[in-house]
Amino acid sequence: MSPYVLLGSAICFEVIATTAMKSSSGFTKLLPSAICVLGYIISFVLLSQTLKSIPTGIAYAIWSGVGVVLISLIAWWFHGQKLDWGALTGMALIVSGVVVINVFSKSAAH
Repeated sequence: MSPYVLLGSAICFEVIATTAMKSSSGFTKLLPSAICVLGYIISFVLLSQTLKSIPTGIAYAIWSGVGVVLISLIAWWFHGQKLDWGALTGMALIVSGVVVINVFSKSAAH
């Protein structure tokens, strides 16, 4: 399986876990708490597999950049959190950075 598919899956599970953390109300609700813990475990296992092929810095840059954007969008959509122009501009820069790494960096090649 492609390491980028594994990385994408790791990001999805991390986003699910973080979203569940918000819904857990400080780990006082059992189901969201369980989803959070399980999501992070799966996410880290998948991330560890990507590090066999993708350099750590590149994997983490993609992981954190895409994760921040997805979590911010989910928080906006599901939890009604506001995203102002500063937040949107920052996220656009993060996405641009991930694109630059993947398109122009020889470090991203495996």
